[in-house]
Amino acid sequence: MAKGFYVSKLVAFVGIFFAVAALATIVALAVVYANEKNANKVENGGTTTTTTTTSTPTRTQTSTTTTTPKITTPASNEEWDKYRLPGHLVPVLYNVDLRPVLTKNAEGLYVFHGVSQAYFTCETPTRHVIIHSNKLNYTADPVLTDEGGNQISANKYFLVEKTNYLVLPLNVQLQAGRKYILHTTFVGELADDLAGFYRSEYVENGETKIIATTQMQAPDARKAFPCFDEPGLKANFSITIRHKPDYVALSNMNVLDVSNEQWQNEEWQVTKFATTPKMSTYLVAFIVSQFSAIGDERIKIWGRKTAIDGKQGDYALNVTGKILDFFESYYGVRYPLPKSDQVAIPDFSAGAMENWGLVTYRDTALLYDPLESSIGNKERVLTVIAHELAHQWFGNLVTIRWWNDLWLNEGFASYVEYLGADYAEPTWNIKDLTVLYDIHGVMGVDALASSHPLTSKEEDVNSPAEISSLFDSITYSKGAAVLRMLSSFLTEEIFVQGLRTYLREFEYGSTVYTDLWRHLQMAIDRNGIQLGSSIEAIMNTWVLQMGFPVVTIDTTRGLIEQQHFLLDPNATVTRPSEFHYLWIVPITYIIGSQPQQNFWLKQPADIHEPFNLTGQGNWLLANINETGYYRVNYDDGNWDRLLNQLNVDHSAIPLINRAQIINDAFNLARAQIVSTTRALETTKFLAKEVEYMPWQAALSSLNYFIQMFDLTEVYGPMKAYMKQQATPLFEYFKRITNDWTKIPDTLTEQYNEINALSMACRYEIPECGQLVTRLFNEWKNSGVNNIHPNLRYTVYCNAIQQGGVEEWNFAWEQFRNTTNAQEADKLRAALTCSKEPWILNRLLEFSLDPKMIRRQDTVSTINNVASNIIGQSLAWNFVRANWPKLRQQFGDSSFSFGGLITGISVRFSTEFDLKQLKQFKEDNKEVGFGTGARSLEQAIERTEANARWVNKNKAIVNQWFEGALNR
Repeated sequence: MAKGFYVSKLVAFVGIFFAVAALATIVALAVVYANEKNANKVENGGTTTTTTTTSTPTRTQTSTTTTTPKITTPASNEEWDKYRLPGHLVPVLYNVDLRPVLTKNAEGLYVFHGVSQAYFTCETPTRHVIIHSNKLNYTADPVLTDEGGNQISANKYFLVEKTNYLVLPLNVQLQAGRKYILHTTFVGELADDLAGFYRSEYVENGETKIIATTQMQAPDARKAFPCFDEPGLKANFSITIRHKPDYVALSNMNVLDVSNEQWQNEEWQVTKFATTPKMSTYLVAFIVSQFSAIGDERIKIWGRKTAIDGKQGDYALNVTGKILDFFESYYGVRYPLPKSDQVAIPDFSAGAMENWGLVTYRDTALLYDPLESSIGNKERVLTVIAHELAHQWFGNLVTIRWWNDLWLNEGFASYVEYLGADYAEPTWNIKDLTVLYDIHGVMGVDALASSHPLTSKEEDVNSPAEISSLFDSITYSKGAAVLRMLSSFLTEEIFVQGLRTYLREFEYGSTVYTDLWRHLQMAIDRNGIQLGSSIEAIMNTWVLQMGFPVVTIDTTRGLIEQQHFLLDPNATVTRPSEFHYLWIVPITYIIGSQPQQNFWLKQPADIHEPFNLTGQGNWLLANINETGYYRVNYDDGNWDRLLNQLNVDHSAIPLINRAQIINDAFNLARAQIVSTTRALETTKFLAKEVEYMPWQAALSSLNYFIQMFDLTEVYGPMKAYMKQQATPLFEYFKRITNDWTKIPDTLTEQYNEINALSMACRYEIPECGQLVTRLFNEWKNSGVNNIHPNLRYTVYCNAIQQGGVEEWNFAWEQFRNTTNAQEADKLRAALTCSKEPWILNRLLEFSLDPKMIRRQDTVSTINNVASNIIGQSLAWNFVRANWPKLRQQFGDSSFSFGGLITGISVRFSTEFDLKQLKQFKEDNKEVGFGTGARSLEQAIERTEANARWVNKNKAIVNQWFEGALNR
């Protein structure tokens, strides 16, 4: 699954699940479904029970009582009290037959009807069938038969709400080695909760259209049909979808047959799909829509008809084939399925989902319009497609056994997405950007005492909320960073050799992360490589403990040391580590631009004679191209020489390392390892820098200073200094773009042009304000938008900020009327730039109204308001006032709460802020925080650290900025 955000790429996947279907609703659904049942009774041991005679939802048998048993509260210590299945039964095949009805019933609900047969083998004797089921209403008693069709005597089934189980108690014991079939008929609600089998709506040519689609990861296949809903329990799936003739049905596999039937006096079609290979439940997908498509039998891009007709799927189609071909070569395994459908969904909780053969995306992550979409939108489409296609092998063909190893799936895809994207767009040099997108961002989270390791024990991850909380930046970005480091010190050739044998051994099966270490070790041994330690010994120090080291090199003594890097030196680490927070660290370095022999740091400290530069004028630079997941500090003399080199000729230092020096220095300063003035000194050379990566590293680092000081007297001299540094960059891009009329050639040049314009407006270079006002007014007055898509958000935001109600209302109308999802995102974000508190408060209210703001965009809208200095307190008050409503609306399995808490608290830096956070925690103990629980603890930790840092550094920072101005 791709990260559910865009622009920063630093936060984990935002997913949104809307809790619905109370017991009253379930009963109502049962009444609706009763019209479909036939009263054929089967006698079994004197007890009237039910069976299913066919997979067709219109022909089910029923018992004398069809009311669903009351959902139970789990008892003390029964098997169904536990979140993990007991392991007695192993699935083999599911026959799933579903009929989504895309019109409201008499109760005003959208429903789907289903019939399922779950075939499974009994591994150990048991007297219970325990299978996952959530918010499904059983319209006939489930029936168990053996392979010969003989019914197994059973008592009344019951449902367990907490653990999402359907439990069928048996009068006899199932025998090990025998196969059985669970027959069920059920009805569920097609809610707009973005989870399981759900409903999405959109307007096209003035008509509201409805689709039924799926999002099963992580624990929501059980909302679509009863199943053994754990990733390691793979099975085959035979899917049949019944739908109206003017709709098209899609699923993981190719269509086998389409036939017609009459249902409730209407014509319906029955689409039957080929049986899948063995796969996990969370990868099952089906869609019923009126979408259009382009492509061929192997690859199709699907979306809203107006979008596809407008050629918004063309870019995705162009790169999908290239990326599939690349990964077939990279993995050494043919793409396992006969087709690959890529589908743009109007309402989607994540960025995208790697369903095998039927990949689903947000509109913004698949559709690209050259006339409306920016270069950032194009890159987003490319990298998300690459991420999801990488999963078709790593994650789908070979799957993690349990969610505690989620990082292996998502971290791997987050690493190799850059390789696939680079193959499709070789001129972009996109592989370098993982340093900005993944490494720099996740280090800020992983440097907290409340961070967590990449992997954990299986027994520590159980509930849906615990599973969903793992979809964070540690899983995605740190996972990518450590795998990139591993590939770097092994070489990509050896890394791929191990990967290919791993895939071949475990295809259609499941693994734990140590299986990959074993195969990489085999590749190392075959090639006679000596690392001094095994792969497992090296990598476990990075996987089984949280955090990372700061490596300090003293060039006066040749001494190298490591210690656990914490942003707050006063923080207490309560999580124990068997490695005592020491790592086996691959050290790469150059001396005066000359590469040196790599070195392994395995101890707290070591002497490495080549590090001793006493009497030399050369500088030493470590962690070349930032392939290692660690920060680097130096003695004062080497820091001075590096900064002098940057100021004299910054091109002598590799591009990525120019960004690294800035990012390391600012974070070392926050941790009180180097002085704050040392960090600020790293920005002086930027007046001569035109490359994107160093500038972006500086802006990300200085953003912390803005958040801490923009309401204080420090901001005046800081703003003047930034204007001084940014003006040459603004003039540079004004010149090469012919006064902003043409677009630079390369990807990173286009990104840095955006930076140049944004800084010029933020720091009040007069020409910028005049430019954005003119461009916005020309659009408003003429109705023709000639603003280049790359610059639109910057122009919109600054024009709305400088303007008033008229500008805001114009942008709101454009947002409401645009049919381009990426343009809508730019406008929605720009609407939060207003200086009017009442407008921002109104927008916050809109964020909870799906008719105004789509549910998938609720969190990002609130966070965007919070990023506005005027809106921060408004957003914080709004979230506090609406927390119970948010918890009810988005549910326990949502993984949006972490990003929400982080976003609204990012500016907190006073004792008052800290008291408010703690009071918020206390006030909502009963309501709970779901997947935001860890983020709340991190927010408290960050606020405490921020308060100490501001108190210590405020005067120092003010003095430095005043002294750095050219007067």
